[in-house]
Amino acid sequence: MKLRFGLSRVIHPVTVTVFPSFCRLCGRALEDPEEKIICTRCLDRVEFHRGPVCPVCGRFYHQAAAAGHLCGQCLEQQPPFSRHRSLGPYSGRLKEVILLFKYKGCESLGRVLALMAYEHLATDGLFEGLDFILPVPLHRKREKVRGFNQAELLSGALSGLSDVPLLHRVLIKARNTPAQVSLEATEREKNLRGAFEVRRAGKIAGRTVLLVDDVYTTGSTLKECATELLRAGAREVRAMTLARAV
Repeated sequence: MKLRFGLSRVIHPVTVTVFPSFCRLCGRALEDPEEKIICTRCLDRVEFHRGPVCPVCGRFYHQAAAAGHLCGQCLEQQPPFSRHRSLGPYSGRLKEVILLFKYKGCESLGRVLALMAYEHLATDGLFEGLDFILPVPLHRKREKVRGFNQAELLSGALSGLSDVPLLHRVLIKARNTPAQVSLEATEREKNLRGAFEVRRAGKIAGRTVLLVDDVYTTGSTLKECATELLRAGAREVRAMTLARAV
């Protein structure tokens, strides 16, 4: 162990000099052996929401007086999930890191993002009393094109951090729907209606589960998934995303 540590101290400076790596966000050289893809300085600049949120959907509030109160949308109609939480708004450094993770071949950032989410959101009790963690699924054709499901990578890392089992391939996307990006809220709901299915429903019957995805925009995906899980017998469905569109 001492020899390995000693060699790493000798080899790392040589590696940095001969094969330098640079932060994908700011371009700074990655000089610390622990730095991968993004420098520590950029990660430290990721902004989390630290104020009150809607107790159910997790909408960010910016006034302390709003703490504990449901937002207008939840007062009008509560979502099928019992609560949803996000790290912060989908903007700035957090958005840049998510885009690298999702679209630029930087899958290893999933562990970094999962650790951020666990450390920031575990204090809210989101992981307490869970039976399983489930990723929001991609259709098999889309997953084949991308090469991975970002929600599944996040879920696997969160499972390891929380000791809550990861449940594979129980919730599936049975219909390959058009991308949601350009659709309005009502169109998103119609687009996803009936797109998800639960297989082996007995696995989740009477259980409390956490749905994991990368970004919460209108909540249509999480709502549709939660509806199917409850219909299949889940006792409670919670949800977590890395970022929320404001």
